[in-house]
Formats: sequence, structure tokens, C-alpha cells
Amino acid sequence: MEIKKAEFAGCIGSMKDYADRRLPEIAVAGRSNVGKSSLINLLCNRDKLAKTSSTPGKTRTLNFYIINSAFILVDLPGYGYAEASKKEKTEWGRFIEEYFDISRNLTHLLILVDIRHEPTENDVLMVNYAKSMGIPYTVVITKCDKASRHARGPLIEQIVRQLRTGINDIIIFSARDGEGKKLLAARLESAVQARRA
Repeated sequence: MEIKKAEFAGCIGSMKDYADRRLPEIAVAGRSNVGKSSLINLLCNRDKLAKTSSTPGKTRTLNFYIINSAFILVDLPGYGYAEASKKEKTEWGRFIEEYFDISRNLTHLLILVDIRHEPTENDVLMVNYAKSMGIPYTVVITKCDKASRHARGPLIEQIVRQLRTGINDIIIFSARDGEGKKLLAARLESAVQARRA
């Protein structure tokens, strides 16, 4: 898949504002500061389509990006932000759950995990949720440029083991050097085509 057109289609802070655009939706989930915005920007060949920040917890809304007029990337609020209050964390979790419950267009879920950190309890919950609901998913292991080639193998094995997922369900990714971009684009294309079949 070649992404030729990508546009920001708005954000919502409550599911009462959700608009059904009748297009397949691919959601991007992960802990705060895992690299969701950087992934979206690299995939879409746009430096500032999704706002990146070194401050965790920046995304607190659902952000929608229409891609090639064919499908929508949905940037979910980052979970697990340490400095967020318990109330905020509960609200973000409820917001994400409501999206999963209400959207009839969710086609695929990208679950981002930083190669440098063990999967969190929320990462495990997200993978288990996808499995239990029958939502096709891919674990995208981000920031792989931060790990040496020698260190990668054991780190990846640990992530696969803790998430109890298959090796075919992961993609190694780096927004800095573009590693994994083509594989991820192909995975998205397959997800969209499967929805249309």
C-alpha cells in the first residue's frame, strides 16, 4: 500500500460525538510515549500530521485520520501515564472501552510496545481483549533503533512470551529509520481488503 493522501478528520472527547463514516477503522493503541504519533506520521509520509510530544499523556482524545479516502486510523489515548490521576486513568480506560463497544467499523488493532520496556499490565489486557473479541491485531514493537541487533532477539522473545502472542503477530518498527514501514503498510492493506471481502 502506498499512502498518497492522509488528512486529519477531527477528534472527539466523548463517544456521543462519534461519527460513523462507514469506512474501515484501524485503531492505534499503546502506553503513553510509546510512539503512536511518530508511527502515524511515518506511515502517512507527513512530519506533523499527528502531533508528537516528549511529554507523556498528550493524547487524551480519539484522533481520526482518513487515509487514501479508503480507511481511518484512530489514535487512541495513551494508557498508563504515571502522573495522571486515578480518575483520569479510569476515564481514559472507559473511553477506549466505549469506542471498542460502539464502533462497528473496527477492522484491526495495532498495539504498540516499546522494545526497551517489558509489556505493561495494560498491554497484556489489550492483547487479551483483542483475542476475546475476535479483533485481528498486530503487536508493533517500536523504537527498535534504540536496541542493538544483538539485544533485540531476547527483548522480542520476552515481549512475545509475556503477551502470549505469535511471532507472526508482531512487526519490528522504528520511526527514526523506517524499519518495518513497508511490512506495516502491507498489514494495513490486508486488513482493509479483508474487511471489504
